[in-house]
Amino acid sequence: MTATRLPGRTPPGPPRSAALRMLAVMNRDRLGMMTSAAARYGDAVRIPVGPKELYFFNHPDHAKHVLADNAGNYHKGIGLVHARRALGDGLLTSEGELWRKQRRVIQPAFQSRRIADQADAVAQEAAALVERLRRRTGSVVDVPQEMTALTLGVLGRTLLDTDLGRFATLGEDFAAVQDQAMFELATLSAVPTWIPLPRQVRFRRARRSLERVVDRLVAERGVVGDAREDVLSRLITSAGAEADPRVGRMRLRDELVTLLLAGHETTASTLSWTLHLLDRHPEVLRRLRAEAQAVLGDRLPTVADLERLRYTTMVLQEAMRLFPPVWMLPRRALAEDEVGGYRVPRGADVVVCTYTLHRHPEYWPEPDRFDPERFAPDSAESRPRYAYIPFGAGPRFCVGNHLGMMEAAFVIALIARDLKLTGLPGRVVTPEPMLSLRVRGGLPMLVSPAE
Repeated sequence: MTATRLPGRTPPGPPRSAALRMLAVMNRDRLGMMTSAAARYGDAVRIPVGPKELYFFNHPDHAKHVLADNAGNYHKGIGLVHARRALGDGLLTSEGELWRKQRRVIQPAFQSRRIADQADAVAQEAAALVERLRRRTGSVVDVPQEMTALTLGVLGRTLLDTDLGRFATLGEDFAAVQDQAMFELATLSAVPTWIPLPRQVRFRRARRSLERVVDRLVAERGVVGDAREDVLSRLITSAGAEADPRVGRMRLRDELVTLLLAGHETTASTLSWTLHLLDRHPEVLRRLRAEAQAVLGDRLPTVADLERLRYTTMVLQEAMRLFPPVWMLPRRALAEDEVGGYRVPRGADVVVCTYTLHRHPEYWPEPDRFDPERFAPDSAESRPRYAYIPFGAGPRFCVGNHLGMMEAAFVIALIARDLKLTGLPGRVVTPEPMLSLRVRGGLPMLVSPAE
């Protein structure tokens, strides 16, 4: 019997003849492609890309439907599917029962009580970062590099109970993995990984290096874990329960590599963009510094300070609006659907672009302007819930959002209180949409004492 075709229009968009050109544009300027598509065609766009068609939805109601209301009909899509060849089947890329099992394993490590217990460790790592920067007064530092070292330090102490700083190539290894994942997206995984392109050689070397890190972490903890309730012990115990030891080891490797990447990359990106925006908006920096001085004095922050660091939180929220760490949420439709009156075929690649949704002019007046007051309580209450989704939405909402926000608030408050970071004159700062929204080519800034 023939399946009943759902009603609904086909979204507007470029003609099919533009498919190769759009594939080249996606490789060269992904943010520009999505921004211009929304501006020209509206909140629902069908974009031909090589042999595929992307169904791009850019309205809060669309995001709610795809990510939450009908989330069971949508698996991870273009980009993350292709990233699986680079990342394996970790929590970021897995589906179905495997994903649910993995989520149940790590969820307890992110409970509010446990996150609160980690506040001292996060504050100490933030203070150590400020002290490192203070010693560089008068020098130029690469902010993303410094933030990566910080977030890896926090990740190691809070979730793995280990020092990740001893693995000197971790940041470089993850950069190579991200580069390969986006190459898989741009080529739709058409290039075999064994071809010795320079990026693929770097990727294979990075994967071997990351596997050695995982092996060392596991060996140090013990093959069956121990009584600790951190993520590492929980993953080791879960892997040990697999009937096939080879499967268990593969699952453990994929989960730890994914955790190490996702656990530091998004927060490092958020911190880098926030410091860039504060440099460009001295009036916001002055107000944030005044709040940090009033709330903290000369001590380190505690979890109880988070409610009092209200403007700091608003600054971070606005930074994540303009530069969401996860800039795109790709999905694949398992069955035919209708989104906002538009028909979505079975198997279609569906995209909710956080970057463009966060700049939708109907919900964000002067959308390119940096204005933390958008997140004052009265303003925030007037917007649709799904107009702002920096941590995703629905069942796959980011499990580490509370830890990430606490870490970012502590770091920004301490840096603003004690230091001033100034961008170099004439340098153009450009976003680079990888798995997270990074700063292209780094962000050199001059370190000075707070004014």
